[in-house]
Amino acid sequence: MEKIRAGLVGYGLSGQAFHAPFLHSSSQIDFVKVVERHSKKAEERYPYVESVRSLDELLSDESIELVVITTPNEQHFPMIKQVLEAGKHAVAEKPFTVHSEEGHELARLAKKKNLVLSVYQNRRWDGDFLTIQELIQSGAIGDVVSYEAHFDRFRNFAKENWREQDRPGSGILYDLGSHLIDQAVVLFGMPKAITAEIRNERKVTNTDDAFDIRLHYDQLTATLKASMLVKEQGPHFQIHGTKGSFIKYGMDPQENALRAGSLPSDPGFGEDSEGNWGLLNSEVGRLQYRGKVQTLKGSYQSFYENICQAIKDSRDPAVTAEQAAQTIKLIELARQSSLDGRTIEI
Repeated sequence: MEKIRAGLVGYGLSGQAFHAPFLHSSSQIDFVKVVERHSKKAEERYPYVESVRSLDELLSDESIELVVITTPNEQHFPMIKQVLEAGKHAVAEKPFTVHSEEGHELARLAKKKNLVLSVYQNRRWDGDFLTIQELIQSGAIGDVVSYEAHFDRFRNFAKENWREQDRPGSGILYDLGSHLIDQAVVLFGMPKAITAEIRNERKVTNTDDAFDIRLHYDQLTATLKASMLVKEQGPHFQIHGTKGSFIKYGMDPQENALRAGSLPSDPGFGEDSEGNWGLLNSEVGRLQYRGKVQTLKGSYQSFYENICQAIKDSRDPAVTAEQAAQTIKLIELARQSSLDGRTIEI
């Protein structure tokens, strides 16, 4: 089967660690060009790839079918729109856009032009999240009444990068909140209401660096938290239900492996260490079980496998533009809730 020729826009951390390794390793993708304005790092890492200096130059190659955008967040909307108008499929790094209406506009444009448009919500393919989905769907926890997810780090200083500068779409809510919100909506659907507190705890930047969000459902509350001042890590996930509980420490290993230069084809990629396996305490019939549950293997490569299949079959991808725009809407409502100090019905 003919490969899909792809180009990558941006070769910072996101482009280098989260996209290029999968474009390179995919048996369905021909990774041909990278937009780098001031260097040729991509060519050094992947000698067969050509570095070009602008999106216009990339789009002038009529053979390219798929373009991946990994630029700063405020550049996503105009760049994705330009890609779609050029008749090419598009993948955007999360968060999708700064404003939800921009996301909906891009979704309508992609549909009108019969193009695949998706957003890299790769945390849907974290091994621990895949494990949680399996536990919930199997009924091992019963009806979920409480869900809590943390994405905490410790860095008491600011980095010199755009994510910590006072600019549209910066800050931890857009950066990490887009992951936690997307995961919760995948599990439980859109909430009935939202309550949020968004803070700047370090006082070393003008952007938010901590949040506490509660998504309210009929029978449960999903609590989503992140902070840059958590030196002693608590559980990444805590889930309680009518049959039992599941507690999981430690983050998915794929990010650290990719940052260290690993490829998805490397042995052991995506496998969680036994020490980080989650604890399940539950009822199995008339029996009581309390013990470790092996984490399912994480698979960020599944995102691009799905994109290729969607392009070839002319169907929606697993992460649709409409879903990603809904995530931005919830971010907007979280900001409004925090500003007003109130719960907002959806």
